[in-house]
Amino acid sequence: MKSSSVLIVGCGDLGIRAGSLLAERDWEVTGLRRNVAKLPLQINARSGDYTLPGSLDFAATLAPDFVLATFNPPDRSTAGYVKGFQQAMTNLLCGLGEHRPRCILMASSTRVFAESEGGWVDEDSALSRDDPWAQAIIESERQLLDSGHRASVVRFAGIYGIPGGRLLSRVRRGELCPPRPVSYTNRIHREDCAGFLAYLLQQSEIGADLEPVYIGVDNQPSPRYAVESWLAAQMGVAELESALPDAASDPTRHNRAGHKRCLNRKLRDSGYQLIYPDYKAGYSALLALHDHPGNVPESA
Repeated sequence: MKSSSVLIVGCGDLGIRAGSLLAERDWEVTGLRRNVAKLPLQINARSGDYTLPGSLDFAATLAPDFVLATFNPPDRSTAGYVKGFQQAMTNLLCGLGEHRPRCILMASSTRVFAESEGGWVDEDSALSRDDPWAQAIIESERQLLDSGHRASVVRFAGIYGIPGGRLLSRVRRGELCPPRPVSYTNRIHREDCAGFLAYLLQQSEIGADLEPVYIGVDNQPSPRYAVESWLAAQMGVAELESALPDAASDPTRHNRAGHKRCLNRKLRDSGYQLIYPDYKAGYSALLALHDHPGNVPESA
């Protein structure tokens, strides 16, 4: 007999990984996504576009014990963020109707924080008021947390773990960000993203009261240049001086939302044990996969 059921809305890489962990523990897992051919057999496939009104009307009949929302904008415009987060949450809550899951968990982003100059933030820090991309995510969170459902939000930052990702490709070319001014970066391996989401759902299953908001990062916010120069050393790559950008607006220096240092106290207090507690542990494992490509899982 299955212990609990979960509906994963937007079942991409993180959803598949979290769902697979729960399926291993005998949960009944249903995943909604546009291309269901990418779903593994242990996840029940449901085809649909969660950004469209009415697309989640089946949820009330399905009546899952838990819901995991791993939304993703259809494009990087502000309209795409409104559609992919704000409208998606409206569709989810409408689709659930009178059904009350035991918990709804949403994967969010640390972009919502107002801090942009490298200061420290925790779950109670001020939220952005002037970033329209962040505003769409904030509104989606607000809808959920004010809905009357038992719900929690996990704000992730710097998700990595894909072999051959953009950062590793750029570092392999010797294109590192400049050491000054310092730009802080927060990261978390995708295995820990999925592991933490699955862990929280399991904690809720046994009756634990979840925090309304968690920050999902590892234990070591670090200067971007420190991360990139360490990676270059591990890969035996020589830094190209001519490739170092000078403009403060260069994307290798800061992203649009500036930079911050995120505290993960509530993640650690939850009892979850990070598989990769810092970038060196996570990237060492990733580089080992690159050196031995036969070990790379199909979903990577």
